[in-house]
Amino acid sequence: MIKAAIVGGTGYTGVELIRLLTAHPEVDIVLLTSRSEAGTRADEIFPSLRGVTDLVFSDVNHSALAECDVVFFATPHGVAMQQAAALTASGVKVIDLAADFRLQSVEDFETWYQHTHACPDLLKTAIYGLPEVNREQIKTANIIGNPGCYPTTAILGLKPIIEAQNQAGQRLIDERIVIDAKSGVSGAGRQAKLSLNYAETSDNFNAYGVAGHRHLPEIEQGVERLLASQFSQRIRFVPHLIPMIRGMFTTIHLDLTKAGCQLDLQTVFTDCYANETFIDVLPKGVLPETRSVRASNRLRIAVHQDNQQTLATILVVQDNLVKGAAGQAVQNMNVMFGLDESMGLLHIPIIP
Repeated sequence: MIKAAIVGGTGYTGVELIRLLTAHPEVDIVLLTSRSEAGTRADEIFPSLRGVTDLVFSDVNHSALAECDVVFFATPHGVAMQQAAALTASGVKVIDLAADFRLQSVEDFETWYQHTHACPDLLKTAIYGLPEVNREQIKTANIIGNPGCYPTTAILGLKPIIEAQNQAGQRLIDERIVIDAKSGVSGAGRQAKLSLNYAETSDNFNAYGVAGHRHLPEIEQGVERLLASQFSQRIRFVPHLIPMIRGMFTTIHLDLTKAGCQLDLQTVFTDCYANETFIDVLPKGVLPETRSVRASNRLRIAVHQDNQQTLATILVVQDNLVKGAAGQAVQNMNVMFGLDESMGLLHIPIIP
């Protein structure tokens, strides 16, 4: 059995990790930490866990963490990087669900997250945990930077056409990419904040981060480095908050070149993801809904191509707490430990 610890298990991604890992046939959660809730049973904070686990939150115990096989950090930005060096030196795998190991540029990280990076040398060896793009590197990784929720939809939504463009050696899409993304309020975390209370979010719909959002450099890194785009792209990314608890809907608008119009993008996307368990390319004319992925690790994509106007629209949905966070972290763990990638993650989406 894989001995796992969850550091910071009192947030929404933390309880998702508990939900997924307690049902995983090859994992035993041996440590669950929270400084503020030390001594409290997990099912006292999350009644959904009653009868599922008798885990009790404890304070951080570094020696106990060093005895684990893998440590998940479901903590604020800046925490995992303080402990990663000691853990990896002890042979522990680290999966960080915050941003400490997502951006390969120290300058970008410090600019967008307002932290001085504690281990820039380790950052160079960390692997960006998007299995559908980085699977081979994840297999031998010691540190995983679990992707942000918005970048997961954006990078996987763009992967097939960027790869087709690279293969063709010519532009299939114009220089500008417009990403219009929407997330449920759970994406902001489990915190007491005026803008997130019910009276503020219900019956409301608003944009944020219009002048700049920290997930933009992660998306740009994904296109330029991860997908190795041969052509420069100008990316416009605007996130929105929608009045639902969980779910994410990202719409990507592309101007096609003449060469791009000659491609059948439906076939390009279907072929690209034909062997991916967690990515479902919908049939032509079928559009995705957030409820079709709720509480699952699945990501669904639809493609609409309008050659008359040389336009393409890519529509992507996921559960921001699962494929956008905890589920993807478990998927990464499976790859790292040589398990079936889908183990513990084949949950059917919940409707209604």
